[in-house]
Amino acid sequence: MADKTRGADQPPTVSVRGRDVRIRTIAFLLLGVLAIWFIAVNTASVEIRLWIPTVTLPLWVVLLVTLLVGAALGWMLARRRARR
Repeated sequence: MADKTRGADQPPTVSVRGRDVRIRTIAFLLLGVLAIWFIAVNTASVEIRLWIPTVTLPLWVVLLVTLLVGAALGWMLARRRARR
């Protein structure tokens, strides 16, 4: 399973079919699949108030936009931390 001989500066990994895969990658993929499943099962229409107008959209569109905005914000924060 996990390689216990790694140094402290190496990310934790597990062996999948002979390849080392970062645990962070597995968690990211699992959360992505769960998010897509959650979006797919929520298909009813909802009313959304956008400051002044009220629009009716399928809930999956609202969830997808929220997911994409969250991913973009996370990506920007990760880039900002990496530059430090």
